[in-house]
Amino acid sequence: MDTGRNDLLGEIAADAALERSDFIVQSTEQMRRFLDRHKDRIAAFGGLTLIDDEPDYLSVAPDISFRSRSRYLDDETGEWVSETEVIESAAELVELYNPADVYAAFAEAARQAAGFSEEPTASDDLFDTAGVSPVETVGLGEDPYAAAADSWAAGQPASVVPDDDEAAARQLYDLALEFQERSQRNESRILDEFEQAAAPAAALIGDLVIVDDDDERLVLSGSGGFRAEVIPEDADGEWRSLTGPDDLVEFYDPTDVFGDLADAVAEAFPAVVPESEASALEGDAEDDEDSDDEDSDDEVASDTGGSEDGNDEAEDGDDEDEGAEGRPSA
Repeated sequence: MDTGRNDLLGEIAADAALERSDFIVQSTEQMRRFLDRHKDRIAAFGGLTLIDDEPDYLSVAPDISFRSRSRYLDDETGEWVSETEVIESAAELVELYNPADVYAAFAEAARQAAGFSEEPTASDDLFDTAGVSPVETVGLGEDPYAAAADSWAAGQPASVVPDDDEAAARQLYDLALEFQERSQRNESRILDEFEQAAAPAAALIGDLVIVDDDDERLVLSGSGGFRAEVIPEDADGEWRSLTGPDDLVEFYDPTDVFGDLADAVAEAFPAVVPESEASALEGDAEDDEDSDDEDSDDEVASDTGGSEDGNDEAEDGDDEDEGAEGRPSA
């Protein structure tokens, strides 16, 4: 064996390991500085979704922690498995993601949130897209992306302290509607993510009825998508079809949808319910039955007591009749 050749390869491997460690240290510090500079902006927007390409997902929360989701095929079970991981440090982030991809994702997410056109290729294009006048350009050494973002943010309505209760009520009203829209957008995204993840399993099960009432019907179709029909209160009895996540969140809370879906699956396939949960459900069912039996016994007792009172009244009536008959006529 050529020991000289092995020594050379060993030196390359050792040097590569050192360079990798140095790269991670420098990238971590650079990422930490970037997050520290923009943590207030990220918190103001309530976080950002950076990557949302099935099956990959990465988002940053207002507290500058990250949520990562990946999906892979389990070789042993043959089923798709989704994993969500909380990334709390910049060091962990650069271990899992290419920093260049993370910065590109931040740039794209910020452009979308600001309403910029897609992927401007130079600072001039960026200013045109953001509506920034050439006289507002920044000097050398400043980041044109940051300057454009600051210019856009400056044009947004500032949070002001209301002068009186009417102004405060108007501000609260506008904020409530704004955050309702934001909440519905988030809920719609969650439903959309679930539909994509559930598609393989739903294709094998087929349509599954979740809710079937007089005024609503909710189904998980074989394609993995939710389909619903409801009668809104102001619709004069006319059915309205809900065909997508944006429509569903107007009438349904995703938490309730997922809970009802789990119940429907458990009812259709009892074997999927863990034994501990199945025992608890059986205990709840028995308690409900006992409660129903007690209510039924109380009703019977009440009815019986009423009959006895009626018999007593009838007997009293008979006595009065006998007395009337036995009394001599005038």
